[in-house]
Amino acid sequence: MKIGIDITSLIYNRGVSRYTSNLVLALMETDNIIHLFGSSLRQKKVLSTFAENLEHHYQRVVPTDFQSWPPKLQTFLWHTLKRNTFSENTKHVDVFHSWDWLQPPNTEIPLVSTIHDLASIKFPEGAHPDIVAQHYKAWEILKERKAQLIAVSHTTKKDIVELLGYPTYLISVVHEALPTEVKEVSLQLSEERAEELKQQLALSKPYILFVGTREPRKNLARLIDAWKPLAKEYDLLIAGDAGWDSTEGLDIPGLRFLGHVSDEELSVLYAEAEVFAYPSLYEGFGLPILEAFHHGTPVVTSNNSGMMEVAGNAAELIDPTDVASIRKGLKTILSESSDLQKKRLQRMIIRQQMFSWKKVARETLEVYKRAIADAK
Repeated sequence: MKIGIDITSLIYNRGVSRYTSNLVLALMETDNIIHLFGSSLRQKKVLSTFAENLEHHYQRVVPTDFQSWPPKLQTFLWHTLKRNTFSENTKHVDVFHSWDWLQPPNTEIPLVSTIHDLASIKFPEGAHPDIVAQHYKAWEILKERKAQLIAVSHTTKKDIVELLGYPTYLISVVHEALPTEVKEVSLQLSEERAEELKQQLALSKPYILFVGTREPRKNLARLIDAWKPLAKEYDLLIAGDAGWDSTEGLDIPGLRFLGHVSDEELSVLYAEAEVFAYPSLYEGFGLPILEAFHHGTPVVTSNNSGMMEVAGNAAELIDPTDVASIRKGLKTILSESSDLQKKRLQRMIIRQQMFSWKKVARETLEVYKRAIADAK
C-alpha cells in the first residue's frame, strides 16, 4: 500500500506533532511505502530533517518563499499552493492521511483524517473566529468526500456524530499512545542530571502538578481554589505555555507558573510530583495522563470526555465543575497508605500498557484499507 501522510503538523511541536511523528515511525515498521508531504512558510527544515532521517521513500513538498509579503497574503498563497501541490503529488498514492483540517482537492484519492478533539466547536469562545469558520468549512469537505475519520477516543467519535452529523459508519476509534520521546527522555535522564534539574526548578517543597496550556477549558481557576486549603503543605506548579484565562497575573504564595519547560524538565516534574492534577472540562484524549502514569505519578482527573476513557480505574476521578470534588480527589491521593499506593501503581502500569503505537499503526492500516475499498 502506498500511503501519503501530511506531516505539516510537525512544525507546531505540540501533541498533534508527536502523534504525527510517532504514527509515521510505527507505520515505517509495516510492509508499506510511506510518502511524506509537508508545507511550511518558516520551518521548512523541521519537515525536511524528519523526512531525511527515514529509510523509506519520501517526497518533500515546500512552497515558494514569499515571507516578505503581507501576512494575510502569505497565508492565502500558502494554503492555495499547498492544496495545488498536494493535489499534483498525491496522484500516485493509494490513500492520503491528514489531520490539520486542510485537505487536498484531489477528489480521486481516498481520504483519511484524524480528529483529536472538537474543542473549537464545543468551546468556540476559546478560538479565533476565523479558525472556527475554517474548521466548519473543513467538515463540509470531509462530509462531501465521505472521508474515513479516525477519532482518538469514543468521546470524540460521539461528539463528531452528535455535533456535526457525520455518519457513524465512517468513523473509527483508534486511541493514541505514549509518545516514544517521553519514554526515551525518562530512560536516558541520569541521576546527576535529574538532581541538577531539580535544583534549577527549585523543587524543595512537595507539590501538585498541572501540565497544559492555560486556557478556560483547562479549568485552572477551580483547581487553584481546590488547592488553596492545601497550600501550606503543597505548592501548585503550572507547567505549559501561557494562554488566556482568569489565572493570568495571580500572585499567591506557593502558586508557580513555570511556563514552557523542556522535555527533561517535564520528566523531572512528573517524577517528583505528589500528584498530577488534570481537571479539564474537555479533552479529546488526555495524553498527559499517560505521561504521568509512565512516571509513576498518581492522577486526579475529570470524570468526563477522553480523560475518563484514558484513565480508567487507575486515576482518581472527580467532577471538574465542583471545587469540593477536586479537593476531595487531591486529598484522597495525598493521604493514601503505602499499600493503596502500590495497588494504584499496578493499575497505572496495566492501564498504560493498553496503549501502544504498534496497536495504533495496526488499527490505522485497517482504516486505510476501508477507505480504499469504499472508493472502488
